[in-house]
Amino acid sequence: GAFSLPQMHRADPVPLPHPGRGFLSCGGGQASSIQHGLGSRHGLPFPVPPHHFRMWAAALSSLWGEEYSCEYGSLKYLALCSLGGVVSCGLTHTAVVPLDLVKCRMQVDPKRYRSLVQGLMLTMQEEGVRGLVKGWAPTAVGYSVQGLCKFGLYEVFKLRYAEMLGPERAYLWRTSLYLAASASAEFFADIALSPMEAIKVRIQTQPGFANTMRGAAPKMHIEEGLWAFYKGLGPLWMRQIPYTMMKFACFERTIEALYAYIVPKPRDECSKPEQLAINFLAGYIAGIFCAVVSHPADSVVSVLNKEKGSSTFDALKKLGFVGIWKGLFTRILMIGTLTALQWFIYDSVKVYFRLPRPPPPEMPSSLKEGLFFK
Repeated sequence: GAFSLPQMHRADPVPLPHPGRGFLSCGGGQASSIQHGLGSRHGLPFPVPPHHFRMWAAALSSLWGEEYSCEYGSLKYLALCSLGGVVSCGLTHTAVVPLDLVKCRMQVDPKRYRSLVQGLMLTMQEEGVRGLVKGWAPTAVGYSVQGLCKFGLYEVFKLRYAEMLGPERAYLWRTSLYLAASASAEFFADIALSPMEAIKVRIQTQPGFANTMRGAAPKMHIEEGLWAFYKGLGPLWMRQIPYTMMKFACFERTIEALYAYIVPKPRDECSKPEQLAINFLAGYIAGIFCAVVSHPADSVVSVLNKEKGSSTFDALKKLGFVGIWKGLFTRILMIGTLTALQWFIYDSVKVYFRLPRPPPPEMPSSLKEGLFFK
């Protein structure tokens, strides 16, 4: 692949040889005891005689109970992670379009749309069932592309930043690493999302403007030019970057904590359904925090995309402190479920394609030795 595995340090970076392909990083569980015996100074790989490859491959296969379809960090791995992002984000965001529609209307017209249930009933009464799925097409397209960039680039940046830091600092500063990698990925993902988000909000919140993506996009371009699709990019970054930083960092550390303090057995001993259930729980916990940190900017985005010619300052002034928190409970319900399902689907895609799924990170052997000798 494009990335050599000793550089990745996703888990315990002391390497194990993999037949004909260099070194395969792993960590946790029974594998750690084997790694300890193969340990090298400062966590760097050392040559292993070729005739040992088959023996170690058999040992790994029996420990993990499966053959992976590709190396961790290879181009195939990153491409399939990106596909997992498309499926997880595209499906989940499209599924909650009715909730999102009412949430947006509560933000831009709080007098008419006072609560989630009342908003759903009012929409059904005025526009029928079809009214509840307004904006589904730009949602499906926009969030599929965003998911591709978000999850794919997160894996790329996580590997690259770990390589830059080295194994010991990558472990000690892993929360900062998760935050930096997710922020970098979301920066690019939002550039892809912004046009579709603008179309979606205009369809959902401006009655009579257009009912479809094909109708709304040309009309917006004629009236305001390309700026119509990117005027909400700044607030979108303000909403999505903190959201994604929380989504990935909180998920990674929650998984670590669940296996360390709650789950009664190591991850290696958990079945795949058990692992996926734990991922769902960690995703929901992360989703609650995501909703809170990103909600004020979400309110600003809704107002900006509804009203032609308005600025971020105008939107903040109109909403006020109380207004920017309007619809928070609905958003927690939506984002909590959304984030949990996204992680569940993303990990299910990894299982389906037999991608490596490293366990929670362990302290590198070189760092353990350093602490011991101190």
